[in-house]
Amino acid sequence: MTRESFVARHAPTWSAFESTLAALEVRTGDAGGADPAEFDATYREVCRHLALARKRLYGADLENRLQALALRGHRLLYGARPGNWRALLEFSARGFPRLVRAQGWLVASSCLLFFGSMLATAAWTAGDPERIYEILGADAVAQMESMYDPSAGHFAKPRGADSDVQMFGFYVWNNVSIAFRTFAGGVLLGVGSILVLVFNGVVIGAVSGHLTAIGFGTTFWSFAITHGALELPAIALAGAAGLRLGLPVIAPGRKSRARALRDGAIDAGRIVCGVAGMLALAAVLEAFWSASLAIPNGVKFGVGGSLWAAVLAYFALGGRRRAA
Repeated sequence: MTRESFVARHAPTWSAFESTLAALEVRTGDAGGADPAEFDATYREVCRHLALARKRLYGADLENRLQALALRGHRLLYGARPGNWRALLEFSARGFPRLVRAQGWLVASSCLLFFGSMLATAAWTAGDPERIYEILGADAVAQMESMYDPSAGHFAKPRGADSDVQMFGFYVWNNVSIAFRTFAGGVLLGVGSILVLVFNGVVIGAVSGHLTAIGFGTTFWSFAITHGALELPAIALAGAAGLRLGLPVIAPGRKSRARALRDGAIDAGRIVCGVAGMLALAAVLEAFWSASLAIPNGVKFGVGGSLWAAVLAYFALGGRRRAA
């Protein structure tokens, strides 16, 4: 196809997209009356046209025009308005779930590795509690059992407020360190992230299955269910970010390797920003809600189950609704 034919065929799409961008930018990033699904589809079509223009050497002027449209579309889709609280809210409400959905198979692969290994190991140790000693040492198992033993003394003595604050700091550090190791493993072509995801899934699954089998399930699950709704998906998403960071090295697709790496790093960095927010909220819940003895276990199970449903709905539906 000649350049003239290419421009004649697609110019109406570019002009319409440019008009939509102008209208949305006046609304400072609000989606306005635009259909998010249609906007997303047109944005991807423009990106494809840009790739074709580069591949077929249609000229710098055409590439620059399409590049500018793609960048403006990317900023609106993923809420890129730095230093702006409105942009942060826009990213949290719409940009982050859209970004996660855009990484579809990477997120699905990461969840399969993490939650799949977790469920398989939990079922394995629940069938025979002694199997946990094939995964963890005796000291680690004894320490875990003492933490969740319903007859242990610490379940009869509420923790002070100062201890809650101290534990909040510990949980933040612990959550961030796990997520960072999961993400940073991506620099090893994604292999490091895969290993960290499977390792953490196996350990968490083994502990949960063992504690449930020996009768400590109520104390363990009532503690873990609420903050786990944010913490566990955040670890899986950190793994997806690591894969997004590492895979362009070996599979750049139609892009140059340098371009693929740059795009991968941008997407991965934005996912990690969302993960950081989820882990901060998880640490708050773990310190001040999950560990509280004043809250009945039935309430914790009800709130925890509702939060799991809310998190799933957020990633499935967030950013899809037409704005008022």
